[in-house]
Amino acid sequence: MIQARSVGEMLRVRARLHPERPFLWCGNERLTYAEADARASSVAAGLAEAGIGPGDRVAVISSNRTEMLDLFFALARIGAVNVPLNVFLKGEFLRYQLDDSESSTLIADASGLQTAAEVLEDLPSLKRIVALDDAPGLSGIEVVPYARVRAATGAPPSVDLEPASLMSIMYTSGTTGMPKGCILPHGWYLTTPASSKHMMGYTDGDVLCTALPLFHAWAQGMVMGALYNGLEAVIEPVFSTADVVQRWAETGATVYAGVGMMAMALLGLPASSSDRSHRLRATLMMPMTPSDQATFEQRFGVTVLSQMYGQTECGAIAYCALDEQRKPGTLGKPSPFYEVRLVNDDDVEVPVGELGEIVVRPRAPHGMYQGYWRKPEATLEAWRNLWHHTGDTARADEDGFLTFVDRKKDALRRRGENVSSIELEVAITRHPAIAEAAVHAIPSPMTEDDIKTCVVLVGGATVEPAELFEFFRTSLPYFAIPRYVEVVPELPRNATMRVMKHLLRARGVTAETWDLEAMGFSVAPDERR
Repeated sequence: MIQARSVGEMLRVRARLHPERPFLWCGNERLTYAEADARASSVAAGLAEAGIGPGDRVAVISSNRTEMLDLFFALARIGAVNVPLNVFLKGEFLRYQLDDSESSTLIADASGLQTAAEVLEDLPSLKRIVALDDAPGLSGIEVVPYARVRAATGAPPSVDLEPASLMSIMYTSGTTGMPKGCILPHGWYLTTPASSKHMMGYTDGDVLCTALPLFHAWAQGMVMGALYNGLEAVIEPVFSTADVVQRWAETGATVYAGVGMMAMALLGLPASSSDRSHRLRATLMMPMTPSDQATFEQRFGVTVLSQMYGQTECGAIAYCALDEQRKPGTLGKPSPFYEVRLVNDDDVEVPVGELGEIVVRPRAPHGMYQGYWRKPEATLEAWRNLWHHTGDTARADEDGFLTFVDRKKDALRRRGENVSSIELEVAITRHPAIAEAAVHAIPSPMTEDDIKTCVVLVGGATVEPAELFEFFRTSLPYFAIPRYVEVVPELPRNATMRVMKHLLRARGVTAETWDLEAMGFSVAPDERR
């Protein structure tokens, strides 16, 4: 296995060992290791000529394209800090992350520049823009065409980088509040691929494929997984349900990474004789129910890993490796690359079977995030007692498998009982008219919590308060029956499709919300069992 102290060094060594081996494929461009290394050096030199140096934060807003891969390695090579931003950010959401990261340079495609133009005047740290496409109408700030950066012919500056050197600031999904920038060192990028190799069983000749966005750790992990193991990575510009299986065949993909909704979209297509006409052997798709997972495996002839748990801060914390026993409905077992415990509120490890918060620390130096950017208090809180606190609760069984219970901040307590929002959401979606549900707490004048659920209905369906309450009364424990219900067209989600419950909590009880208690619906004491 290659020993390298930085991501740029690992690419350089791979290029020397396997210059003609295919490495990156995005859209119509396919690069060998030698070509990717040469382009990284050229772009690194161009960025340095534009005034970007070690430690400078460089925000990047772009859809998947080859330039994103060039920049990933070029910024790492000159010691600049990559700040990949969600392409769907706009307005205050975009301004906050650009300002919080103190980015001095913004690199963006045409769409990114269009949305960023609205907030440029409120970014005192921003010095320049590197435009991947044409940038008409921008004034008052230096604009550098990417073509000029790409055309640099000089050598990039030599920068002494170590595993502890900062490589990126990646903002968390912000499901429980304002996003926090995870400080990720080169060591994080060099050690997390070991987990993916152990999990997916990479071997020579594997081709890793994903259509996940490169602003997310998961997609970057596919690139690093290929580099770490000397394989090829196929980064699709977009996810197209109709073309996925065909692309598996065209690219020779053997491992595919996506999210559960992608898998469900594929299952929604009519069955075809080409469903198994590919080399794909495994896919990582989550979340998926055990039954959907089995249906996908049977139809497409691949092994589906849906038992996995991770965070940007740590990478994969628990999973079921391909060659190990899988237990449907669990997160798998703790990764051998981390110490993982379940603890109570006093950070005392809980017995097998009891609920506890998942806490983690690395077994190798620099294998996790270094803290939250410009948020020392949040860093200290997360790392209290020298363990990273994930904020998620789980139970462990006697075989060591973990079962996720809830986000700690999403847990509710009502009428003296603890209520799991996840379990309640699953129960609510068993109603035939309800496609999705998101549950959160509403402050109650009686202390503890009242419960609100936002529901998305199946297309064309309707539901009345009385009917819904009767369903709740007959299928839920009395203490878990929501007091408030709001029918919404969709749930707010981040790039990885997690529901952003902090936005729902901020909405609170709206004018459109049903208050079932105020409508006269309640469970009599003698009906509570």
